[in-house]
Amino acid sequence: MMMANSGGAGFQEISPAQAQTMLDKGEAVLIDVREPYEYSEVHAKGATLIPLGEIQQRLAEIPTDKDVLMICRSGGRSSQACMIAVSNGRGRLYNVSGGTLAWLQAGLPTG
Repeated sequence: MMMANSGGAGFQEISPAQAQTMLDKGEAVLIDVREPYEYSEVHAKGATLIPLGEIQQRLAEIPTDKDVLMICRSGGRSSQACMIAVSNGRGRLYNVSGGTLAWLQAGLPTG
């Protein structure tokens, strides 16, 4: 029998504030899946850039011993990135709901 998860997707949705709490505790890494030009304009502090189109090839760069938080502009591409990681056997995945736009609205630190 398969384990239950959020809607069968294999990852969970979390708020930017929840993501920041996980990062503050050192429990998680934050992966920004937007394009380099978007990342250079503004990004959540501490986020590592791995564009969505490179996720499949760069899975080895995504830790397996920590929770992995995916973020994009508004949540769509990061959700796709989570699905790619799940389809490659990864767990401990979280999609930051609302993406960088919600991160900024919440007044969380940027780089």
